[in-house]
Amino acid sequence: MPKDFYERLGVSKSATADEIKVAFRKLAHKYHPDKEGGDEAKFKEINEAYQVLSDEKKRAQYDQFGAAAFENGGGGAGQGFGGFDFSGAGGFEDLGDIFGDLFGGGRGRSQTPRGHDIQLDVDISFRDSIFGTEKTVTVTKPSACERCGGNGGEPGTGMDTCRVCNGSGVEIGVQRTILGNMQTKRTCSSCHGAGETPKTACTTCRGSGIEKKPRSLTITIPAGIEDGQSLRIRGEGEAVKGGIPGDFFVRVHVGTDARFEREDIHLYSEAKIGFTQAALGDVIHAETIDGPVDLTIPMGTQSGAQFRLRGKGVQTNRGRGDQIVTVRVMTPKKLGKREKKLLEELNLREENK
Repeated sequence: MPKDFYERLGVSKSATADEIKVAFRKLAHKYHPDKEGGDEAKFKEINEAYQVLSDEKKRAQYDQFGAAAFENGGGGAGQGFGGFDFSGAGGFEDLGDIFGDLFGGGRGRSQTPRGHDIQLDVDISFRDSIFGTEKTVTVTKPSACERCGGNGGEPGTGMDTCRVCNGSGVEIGVQRTILGNMQTKRTCSSCHGAGETPKTACTTCRGSGIEKKPRSLTITIPAGIEDGQSLRIRGEGEAVKGGIPGDFFVRVHVGTDARFEREDIHLYSEAKIGFTQAALGDVIHAETIDGPVDLTIPMGTQSGAQFRLRGKGVQTNRGRGDQIVTVRVMTPKKLGKREKKLLEELNLREENK
């Protein structure tokens, strides 16, 4: 059966170079023989397909003549894995990324260490969620040592070149793979990438460059924040020697207010009025997040009618929303003789047709 390279990668014949690359990387991760559940035969097949389809000239040859154009050494195949040359920019670059994930070394890149993130929960009132507020919190976390500035050395004693990495900040190793030996690099475990070590350890942090201490942070909570949203304060997470600190995340919990319901930037509330107010009209006090305001009830208002109070909703950077007041007409449950007689005389009825 003829080889269908497009089918192997699960792409159409009109697929773009980026789509082909994404499909290959996904399948390579799945079938790599050094991974649990990997499949060496499948890996060879998708690699063979990618080496052709990722090269513009080879792809044109394949589209015209099929896989036969690359058999028996055709198409410039080299001595790489599965009969294909990995020295070209396309295939080797992508496999280097994959091996970096699998073996931790990749194409010789070393990663700057990063401290852990911190998450804290904060409670605020419903009103504060509308207008915004500030909260000061105190958290105990690993921070750069103030005495030595984070380098781990006693002030004034100087530094020595790291003996492990010879000042490069990285340790070089060799990782055996199915493609042969690959050079790997990782951040030096002794100097943590600094390239030097202290002559005398700091008396406060004992050379670690890190001390655990409480720190107070003032968090600005923006107007319009919703329950469950998180805020990020970059660089205020845990510190790590020779690297960058993590981030500080604040998850906000908004309290409820029995008077209001929120939908996006608008607030909803209810106002109860009597039968006479609904029939004859009135001016009532309506509760808003800013305080009570006068609301005109026109004559003949029906229960369930809604009135819009512009600019009384949620404050955001897009402006401020509105408040929608729903009127509920309350029917009296107890009537005196005089009230009964008056209502009987009025005989207010609706004709149902």
